[in-house]
Amino acid sequence: MLDSLNIKNLVVVEDLDIDFKLGMTVITGETGAGKSIIVQALAMIAGRRSDASLVRKGAQKAEITASFSIESNPSVLAYLEGQDLENDFECIIRRVILSDGKSHSYINGSKVPLSVLSEVGGFLIDMHGQNEHQLLLRPSHHRILLDDYAGSQKLCNEVNDIVNSYQKIKGKIDHLRNNNSLLSAQKDLVIHQLNELHEAELSVDELSSIEDDYKASKNSSQLTEKISKILSALNDDHGVNNILIDGETVLEQSKEIDSRLDSIRALIAGAQLQVQEGIYDLTDYLTKISSQEDNSMQLEQRITFLHDLGRKHNCQIKELINIQQSLEKSLRELDSSNETLDKLNEELNQLETEYYIQSTELSAKRKKASNALSEEVTSLMQKLGMPGSEIIFRMVDLDKEVRLNGAEDINIHVKTNAGQDFKPLNKIASGGELSRVSLALSVSGSNTELTPSVVFDEVDVGISGSVAEIVGQMLKQLAKHYQVICVTHLAQVAAQGNHHLKVEKIQKNDMTFTEVVSLNREQRADEIARILGGIKISEKTRIAAEEMISSGS
Repeated sequence: MLDSLNIKNLVVVEDLDIDFKLGMTVITGETGAGKSIIVQALAMIAGRRSDASLVRKGAQKAEITASFSIESNPSVLAYLEGQDLENDFECIIRRVILSDGKSHSYINGSKVPLSVLSEVGGFLIDMHGQNEHQLLLRPSHHRILLDDYAGSQKLCNEVNDIVNSYQKIKGKIDHLRNNNSLLSAQKDLVIHQLNELHEAELSVDELSSIEDDYKASKNSSQLTEKISKILSALNDDHGVNNILIDGETVLEQSKEIDSRLDSIRALIAGAQLQVQEGIYDLTDYLTKISSQEDNSMQLEQRITFLHDLGRKHNCQIKELINIQQSLEKSLRELDSSNETLDKLNEELNQLETEYYIQSTELSAKRKKASNALSEEVTSLMQKLGMPGSEIIFRMVDLDKEVRLNGAEDINIHVKTNAGQDFKPLNKIASGGELSRVSLALSVSGSNTELTPSVVFDEVDVGISGSVAEIVGQMLKQLAKHYQVICVTHLAQVAAQGNHHLKVEKIQKNDMTFTEVVSLNREQRADEIARILGGIKISEKTRIAAEEMISSGS
């Protein structure tokens, strides 16, 4: 429950402390005294967005602090613990609104985003204001009312999460399908290019040596002549090789005389070995050159073919292997798009199945709740001076497709008199009737299990007489189990309160201030008499006020 509220520099409030108790607290005051500021402050605490116009003129910031006892509210206790915001059985919320319109939110001393404040506020305060009348004319609000009553809003959110995932995946599938023709053409081109490269039977060795092979083949006779001449100089009887062999032999013999010649012999032996290897390599080269004398034409054709491939792919001959590997990778990726499409379709089907399971459960909960809520609100409406009236929450099944908020539209239909047909709420209800329907829905649909503090902001507007007394009795009945805070202009409602706060506007130093006074029994009688009779209070009016308070006690 709400224990206390402190408001600083909010509109015309400079510094205000209000203590609240269990039961029904009524708030009264002259029009414009500032009753709505208290409601605004509680709305800020519950997570409503703020703006700079709320900051008192001349102040740098407005500040609202509310303290709640939450020992009997396991939902908020669990949530706070999950967010590391717990503080035993107390929850202190502070909202700071700066003059530039920015705001900061704090829970138990820790700064939190507005989304967390809204979540916690939803556990603590249930707001019912005059704007509920206008919201009732919106079909989307009818679903919210029913889901709140049925306790199915969480399930509806889960359904919407499924729908959002479904729509994202469907978008990806549509994108892939729309690109199918482009992908198909791209794949045909890649396959054609790969076939050409595969048919070319490319190899790294060939691409790195073919141009050298062609030059050698083209000039094989000249190379043969020169290599033969070198081999003759190296390997003839009087060639370099034999000279080195003879030299090594002589030095081998001479080292017996002078051991210092052994290192020189080793050098000569090494040189002879190198010459011998050169002779072998040159002989092998000469053999290959000789076999390529008639191969130059084929090599020239092959090089021309490879250069043509290189021009197609804008690369050098040696890079053709890399191009082939890149195209093979592209083809694998293009093939994988079909696999991706299959996987996405599988995910889509799974989400569709989950949607129908969850939406069917949601429909069942709504159906059960709609009957109970319709009966309950109908009973309250008739007590509120609308005999013969009825209300139904009509559920209209939609086409079998995945959609937000479930598989049905929900619309409130009413008849305000016996014998009439049911018609949509916005087609039949007058302003006064709409106020009573709103009040009946507020009383029956207030989610008090989750939000033990319920705020009614002039929901009794347009009501008077005996109906107003019934309204007060309804609110007081609700207050036997939960904390009810009610801003009212009706004496019949104010007289039902367990506690009474009066909002007054005062002038001080050419400035306007708002104060809140907790009234005792005598002061309550004066205030209710004022509401009944205006500024001048007669003895009869006071007696009537006393009777109303006694009757409501």
